[in-house]
Amino acid sequence: MCIITFCCYFAANPIANVSITHLNNVKMTQKIHFTKMHGAGNDYIYVDTSTYPIADPSAAAIAWSDRHKGIGSDGLVLIGPSPIPEADFSMRIFNADGSEAMMCGNASRCIGKYVYEKGLTTQTQIRLLTLSGIKVLELHVRNGNVESVTVDMGEPAFENEKQYHPETGNLPASGCYVCMGNPHYVIFTNNVDEVETLGEELEYHPAFPERCNIEFAEMRPDGIRVRVWERGSGITMACGTGACATAVAACKTGRAGRNARIIMDGGTLEVEWREADNHVYMTGPAEFVFEGEMAE
Repeated sequence: MCIITFCCYFAANPIANVSITHLNNVKMTQKIHFTKMHGAGNDYIYVDTSTYPIADPSAAAIAWSDRHKGIGSDGLVLIGPSPIPEADFSMRIFNADGSEAMMCGNASRCIGKYVYEKGLTTQTQIRLLTLSGIKVLELHVRNGNVESVTVDMGEPAFENEKQYHPETGNLPASGCYVCMGNPHYVIFTNNVDEVETLGEELEYHPAFPERCNIEFAEMRPDGIRVRVWERGSGITMACGTGACATAVAACKTGRAGRNARIIMDGGTLEVEWREADNHVYMTGPAEFVFEGEMAE
C-alpha cells in the first residue's frame, strides 16, 4: 500500500490537498515526488531526478502513464542537472509505452515553468540539454508566474537516412517529412480525424524504420487545424515538435507563410520559422495540474 497525496492546481495555484490510498501488489521501496503538468493538453509526469533518481524510467513511464491504474499521462519527463557547462538543465522523456523520445516541445515549455516557479533558477533564458541537442527557452514572466514560453527548436531537416526511406512508397501524396529532432510526417487533408484510423498504421509504415510521429493538418482561415498521432503514445492533445513540423511543412509546400497559428485538440501554439537563422520558434502555455507521491 502506498499513500499518494495530490495537490491540485487551478490557474497554477494550489487550492486543495487530497490524500488517496492506492492499493497495489508491489512492495513500496521509496516515494517519488512528482508533478503533473500539461502544455496545450499534452500531459506528462515530471520528476526532479537530482532529488528523486529513478532506476528504471521506462518501466515507471509505462506504469504511471496508465490512465486507469496509474497517474495518467502521455509519458514521463526527467529533469536533471546538465552534465555539460553549455546547458543549465537536462531533460529525458519516456513515452507511455516506455520508449525514449528525442525531444518534446510541450515538455520543454513545462520544464521552463517548473524550474523557474519552483526556485531552481532565477534565469528567464534557460539552456536545456535534450537528446536532440541544446534548446534555448525564453520565459515570459509576469508577477513571478511563467505565462508562456518560447522555445528555439532549431533547424528543421527534410532528409534522414536513418528515419525516413521515401522509396518504399504507398504514403499519402500530400504528405511532407520534417525532422524537428524527431521524425514527423505531415499530411494535408480535409479530414483531420482520419488520424484516429490511420495514425498507428503510418507510425509503423516501412518508410519509417524508427517509427514516426504523424500529423493530419487542415488549412483554415483562423490557422492550421492539426491532430496528432505521437510515436509511442498514440493520439495526444498536442505535440510541440508536431506543431513546428506542420508549420514548416505548410510553408515549404506554399500553403502558408513563415508564421503559423497551429490549432490542436488541447490548445493553440504560435510557430515562426525565421528566415534570418532558419530556426523554428514555438510559443505556448505551460500549466501545473497536480502533485503527489508514487512508489517507484
